[in-house]
Amino acid sequence: MAKKTANSKVKKKPDADTLIAVYMDYVLEHEKTPRSVYKFAKDNDMTEQDFYKFYGSFEGLRKAIWDRFFENAMEVMQKSKEYATFSNREKLLTFFYTFFEVLTANRSYVLYTLSEHEMPLKNLDQLKNLRKRIRSYAKTLIQDGNSDKTLKLFQQNEMIFSEGVWVQFLFLLKFWMDDNSAAFESTDVAIEKSVNTVFDLFDNTPLERVVDLGKFLWKERMA
Repeated sequence: MAKKTANSKVKKKPDADTLIAVYMDYVLEHEKTPRSVYKFAKDNDMTEQDFYKFYGSFEGLRKAIWDRFFENAMEVMQKSKEYATFSNREKLLTFFYTFFEVLTANRSYVLYTLSEHEMPLKNLDQLKNLRKRIRSYAKTLIQDGNSDKTLKLFQQNEMIFSEGVWVQFLFLLKFWMDDNSAAFESTDVAIEKSVNTVFDLFDNTPLERVVDLGKFLWKERMA
């Protein structure tokens, strides 16, 4: 059988997920982000058109990576038959546990990309789409809970709760990035305590949970 030459090699056109995988691998291998789409495409046997078919820029691709993290977590949760029967508190706990498992599977990339620039806000810019998704998910939880409450007096504010969940996520993200415990067990504890605190705040019984969370954070800070 005649050997195939380099020019006769059939090149498979990349899809959106392939571009994400190649980009993440590039970042980890070179410990830097690509300088240009042209060079990135050429180094990976594709054309600029192959890239721009799915993403308008590296910035768009970076945001899409976080979208994929979110989608992967949601897919895992929804495959569970028990998830639909969970309370809103249990659903949010499950979401955070699952999402941080996804992040842990990609920890090297996440740590790099969130520490790349000296200005923290510039690193967080890639989370804009994720913020919308997490807030939307949080709103569905509150809407579900409010549907069971006939009096508006007892209904919870969707905007405040959704923004609170986003701020909670940012806190947990920073905690996870700094977590040196085995299997990130401390992050699991932080997730449990913070979610319970958020729901108790909305149930008007916050004191015990707030004190409990405060003691835990103090212990972690002083360890």
